[in-house]
Amino acid sequence: MDTALPLRVMAAALKRELQVGSSPLQWALLALFLFTLPLVNPWVRGDGVGYYAYARAPLIEHSLDFTHDYQWANESFREANLDANGAPRAALRTRTGHLTNHFTVGPAILWAPFLLVAHGGVLAARALGSSVPADGFSAPYRYAMALGTALYGFLGLWFSFKFAGKYVHALWAFVATLAIWGASSLPVYMYFNPSWSHAHSAFTVAMFLWYWDRTRHGRSTAQWLWLALITGLMLNVYYANLMVVAVLLVEACWWYRDIFRGPDPRVQPALTLFFRQLLFGAVVCVGLLPTFISRSIVYGGPFETGYLSLRDFLWNSPAYVEVLFSANHGLLSWTPVVILCLPGLILFTRRVPRVGSALIVATLAFYLFFSLYPDWAGVSSFGNRFFVSLTPIFILGLGVSLESLAKLFSVPRRALVLSSAVLGCLVLWNLGMMYQWGTHLIPARGPISFSQAAYNQVYVVPQRLSSHLKSYFFRRSDLMQQIEQKDVEQLKKRAAP
Repeated sequence: MDTALPLRVMAAALKRELQVGSSPLQWALLALFLFTLPLVNPWVRGDGVGYYAYARAPLIEHSLDFTHDYQWANESFREANLDANGAPRAALRTRTGHLTNHFTVGPAILWAPFLLVAHGGVLAARALGSSVPADGFSAPYRYAMALGTALYGFLGLWFSFKFAGKYVHALWAFVATLAIWGASSLPVYMYFNPSWSHAHSAFTVAMFLWYWDRTRHGRSTAQWLWLALITGLMLNVYYANLMVVAVLLVEACWWYRDIFRGPDPRVQPALTLFFRQLLFGAVVCVGLLPTFISRSIVYGGPFETGYLSLRDFLWNSPAYVEVLFSANHGLLSWTPVVILCLPGLILFTRRVPRVGSALIVATLAFYLFFSLYPDWAGVSSFGNRFFVSLTPIFILGLGVSLESLAKLFSVPRRALVLSSAVLGCLVLWNLGMMYQWGTHLIPARGPISFSQAAYNQVYVVPQRLSSHLKSYFFRRSDLMQQIEQKDVEQLKKRAAP
């Protein structure tokens, strides 16, 4: 199967939208993205070791042997997974003899074009006398990976902006996009930890929702096929995105209700609809072949994920409240901008019931899934990183909230000033928290003290930020080594009796 097909849909849409009817706000988003590119951090660590291994090992090793990936990984990863001789621990071998790697293959699919270009460039340079290793670990590969992640994160924001801009004024869609860009967990995984999957997930979900909404009034067979390929890519990137597919179930309820109410020339026949939905499901399964094949090779079965079994979920004690409000990476406690998104989703459902109800059901399904998931806090996570997938829904909800607030003002400019001030404060708070989390002023794992975090925001961050920014831009490898060492020290403290 051509796994690049969904990317071709995205590329064609991007070209068309930027050429026809593009607005200055779209170009402003692009300019801001280009301005932020120096923030890209070509770092492979933690979970990112597993994600990146699915791209590097086939490219360099021509297999799914992850031994070198584990040995090259960051110190805390090596200490947890290698024995005293520097070899992967025997317990990490699966029944097929491969090293366990439960992370998804979707990011590797998305990185593939960038890494192929980097590999070709390195090989050409070596033929001309360069000594840059063609091992997948050297700087050209890591920068290609990181720049690819940043681009996908931006495209996720761009599709979200287009999706929201269909239902709210472009200005409020733009402001909402900037706010979520700066005040959520997305920038950590778009720039600082680019080897993780969350920016890719935001991109694929945004592309899925944009295309779903664009074709929902009368989806042809060809459009069902495209939607299925996008869905397959979305699920290859992040399994939990299956919850977002709930929008199609809600859509189907509306459609079949219309069919059974009586003949309507605008409604396709039930058999036609049912056939196209079956075709959609079949093509999604074909699109998931990269996952099925990689799971079969590594674990010995296409449905063996390597993750926790469903029977181990928190069926008897769901973390409904903790997921939202816990100091241990609760969604709303760590990312308060989301609080402003929720009223907008409710208002939007009253305004556009068929779309709004589908988005609310998908959001609730996503929330309920992670309320049952044993590792709902995300271990080493900035905020609740799992919800980065819902970036387009949050942007739409915030855009509706802002537009609804603006209607209460007789002078629209005052609403813009007030909204910008509040959202600006949330962005500054989030940036400060990102700095604290990244430099381990607050623990990367487990609950934090918000009173200590607030104190740091006022008294510590302003004093240290300038020197660390200089190090980030001019001595980044040294700074990353310092951060890694602090992480190792915190892990040892947590492990101590």
